[in-house]
Amino acid sequence: MEETLKSLSMDYLNLLINGQAFSDVTFSVEGRLVHGHRCILAARSLFFRKFFAADPTLLDPHHSPRSSPSSPSPPAPPARGVPVVIPVTSVGYEVFLLLLQFLYSGQVSVVPQKLEPRTSCADRGCWHTHCAAAVDLALDTLAAARSFGVDQLALLTQKQLASMVEKSTIEDVMKVLMASRKQEIHELWSTCSRLVAKSGLPPELLAKHLPLDVVAAIEDLRLHSSLSRRPQLADAAPSPSPDLDDRHHRIRRMRRALDASDVELVKLMVMGEGLNLDDSLALHYAVEHCSREVVKALLELGAAEVNFQAGPVGRTPLHVAAEMVDPDMVAVLLDHHADPNARTVNGVTPLDILRSLTSEFLFRGAGGVPGLTRFEPNKLRLCLELVQSAVMVMSREAASAAAAVAAASACQPGISFNQAMSPESTSGGMVDAGLDSRMVYLNLGMAAAAAATAAAAAEGGCKEKGSRRGQGSVGIGSSSSSSLYSHHEFAP
Repeated sequence: MEETLKSLSMDYLNLLINGQAFSDVTFSVEGRLVHGHRCILAARSLFFRKFFAADPTLLDPHHSPRSSPSSPSPPAPPARGVPVVIPVTSVGYEVFLLLLQFLYSGQVSVVPQKLEPRTSCADRGCWHTHCAAAVDLALDTLAAARSFGVDQLALLTQKQLASMVEKSTIEDVMKVLMASRKQEIHELWSTCSRLVAKSGLPPELLAKHLPLDVVAAIEDLRLHSSLSRRPQLADAAPSPSPDLDDRHHRIRRMRRALDASDVELVKLMVMGEGLNLDDSLALHYAVEHCSREVVKALLELGAAEVNFQAGPVGRTPLHVAAEMVDPDMVAVLLDHHADPNARTVNGVTPLDILRSLTSEFLFRGAGGVPGLTRFEPNKLRLCLELVQSAVMVMSREAASAAAAVAAASACQPGISFNQAMSPESTSGGMVDAGLDSRMVYLNLGMAAAAAATAAAAAEGGCKEKGSRRGQGSVGIGSSSSSSLYSHHEFAP
């Protein structure tokens, strides 16, 4: 049965392509002729059925065949067998061919030809799977399908656009967002608004491309998504709190202050209103939506935990910065003691995220990684180097501390290993200097020098104590030995 339907579909498609001799209607689109068959078009489209029955002189989905008292009556339909050339002014030639192809065969691929030069795509080697040219063609096809009442083609194009925007640039996503808003396609609107909310673009920049009511809707979506990632206590009953609305209002005020780079207002809210920056995910929001200066000023307030784990997954701000591939955010977080080894509930570290993105980028390219098309490869490499350097420094510091403890326990054999590892025994200046050197994650030389100094000092102390102990034992042994020898000499 499937083979029969497929063969029937191909036969009708060949009739469209090579059916000039059997056509009884001709369309003129952008100065080019397209031959068709009224019986097939009328059977497949309600619009064409009404059009051929009423007024075939103009093909326009918004054209009404009704006559008014002041307008002349529409001309009679042409006689059978008489060729008719109908001008099409509402759609372009390529889109009209795609529309007819779907009507004849029931299937169509709404993508440009691979490697075909396009004015909206500057990449000559592009395959046009999710570039601006592919998005434009899909949007035009969607508009034509809805105008001509071809619902199946409209649904097919909606699904294809929903897949495209996951890999498209944010400019193309906003273009699809506005088209879905105009045509009231709620599912496509929801997908695009979520992607715009995750893009990290500030409201003032969004306002240059989107209407203010759309920007407000995006901001509300960001707020709700951030609140949904807030960690929930397992033993807490989901009872409504009377202060919930007030808390949400304060969070909105805080986010507006961060968007406006007004950290002083946030400070006043913390001191005067008791705002908890961790519970409100202030640092996570700032990393995702604000500038580096705002994040630095927020960290310097000292009211936000840099390694706070948010949401059911337990992401830290450094996880967010790694997912965004933002080297500025990664650097400022590491400078303020962010832990590069922090793990989510699934055991994922920021380094794991960057390594995964790098692997996908190397094997699939920027176009094959969702959300990575707007990032530069150099930023990804720099983020990876920053986090790797931080992990190396922490590993060397841990090794240096362990070496110092081992040297101290070797110098004092009476002290057990557990005592040597206690905070009192490891509170020496060298160890503290190594532990506090996390402020300079990228200064590997300083960490290595500290480790070498600690080892040298420990080794020198052991040698000095060893020499003193050796001298004392020789003196005691000599006196004891002489007394014994003298005792044996005078024995009978």
